[in-house]
Amino acid sequence: MIEPRLPLYQWGQRVKAVIDLRNDGTFPDTPLEALLVSVGDTGEIVQVGTHTEANMPIYLVEFGERLVVGCFEEEILPL
Repeated sequence: MIEPRLPLYQWGQRVKAVIDLRNDGTFPDTPLEALLVSVGDTGEIVQVGTHTEANMPIYLVEFGERLVVGCFEEEILPL
C-alpha cells in the first residue's frame, strides 16, 4: 500500500489556479468540460483531504462566493 503524501498547503491559504479547471463530471448541473476556473483566478482552501485512489492530497478551493472546486497540488500555487 502506498502511504498518503502529506499536503503542502493548509486550510485558509490563498492560492491561484495554474491551469484552466474544467468540469470533470462532479458538477452535474454544468456541462461536461465546461470552464469552471481560469488560469490566474484566486481562491481560498476551505478543506484539505486525501484522494483515496491515488493517496494524494486534494484541496477544496473556494473560487468566488459559491464555487468550490477540488484541486490537486499541481493545479494551484500559493499566493
